[in-house]
Amino acid sequence: MTVRPTLAEVALHAGVSTATASRALSRSTRVSGPARARVERAVAELGYVRQRAPRAGGGSTGAVAVVVCEDMLHCQSDLFYTRLLVAVEQSLAPYERELLVLTALRQNSRPSLIRFLRGGHVDGVLLVGLRGDDALPRLLRAADVPVVSMGRPPGDAELPYVDADNVGGALQAVRHLQVQGRRQIATIAGPGDMAVGVDRLTGYRSAVRQFGSGQELMARGDFTVASGEHAMLRLLDRNPRLDAVFAASDSMAAGALRALTRLGIKVPDDIALVGFDDAAIARRTTPQLTTVRQPVEAMGARLVADLVHRRTPGRIVMGTQLVVRQSA
Repeated sequence: MTVRPTLAEVALHAGVSTATASRALSRSTRVSGPARARVERAVAELGYVRQRAPRAGGGSTGAVAVVVCEDMLHCQSDLFYTRLLVAVEQSLAPYERELLVLTALRQNSRPSLIRFLRGGHVDGVLLVGLRGDDALPRLLRAADVPVVSMGRPPGDAELPYVDADNVGGALQAVRHLQVQGRRQIATIAGPGDMAVGVDRLTGYRSAVRQFGSGQELMARGDFTVASGEHAMLRLLDRNPRLDAVFAASDSMAAGALRALTRLGIKVPDDIALVGFDDAAIARRTTPQLTTVRQPVEAMGARLVADLVHRRTPGRIVMGTQLVVRQSA
């Protein structure tokens, strides 16, 4: 059983009196800015939850929050986020719930974000794009806020999640290239502090080691088109004899294709190319991208059902599918 911190413990942690801590949480103007900041920091660090009166008419707030741990400009350029938000919104409609989209990129905004999420305003929280050793899941779970993650959380975070088989999908993509006779296979990997980046790189490495198709060759991107283009140029500079590339997202694969086209390198004749996601961009390139389809819509629906029904999904991993088009 989780023992919740008390207001007195918050006050002690912040170095103020209990009365001052209470006034700070009530947004009283009688509390100085520095004292209020210390109290808010103590609340976030301890996972303190104010006791509130039950909502009239039952337990539903009529809303679910999607908290995106990413810059919104990046979200607009990465179609994965658009697909997920559309899937979540559509899945919420039968339950008569609204979708709230919040960002959690800036650390200085975390106290107010956590205070809002713990304040009884939402039925649950869906975390997307967690990085590194983010403390947000721990703080929310300590406050008994229903929370699940879209994708395996990084590190050792004890958090229920729904994910795609990123390791298996990447292995299948590289194996497809190997069966075609490609031997100098490089990868454009995702960020190393995100589980999805780690898992897709693991799948690539597993295929290279298991089937002995040359040495590993890797450049990193951030799942954007521009980063894929730059990574492709770095790979060619290091190994001009490349004959295949597995990119950990379709956006990065599209960027790689842009670089290859500009250099007069033919795809797939000279270099075969495989992406991951099966986003709309995979069908808009010339040639169209061979890619690994992940079930974003099904994952979003499962996450919504678990949050609305307050189920604990545990660790759910959904299968992926290789979609063969013209690029490989």
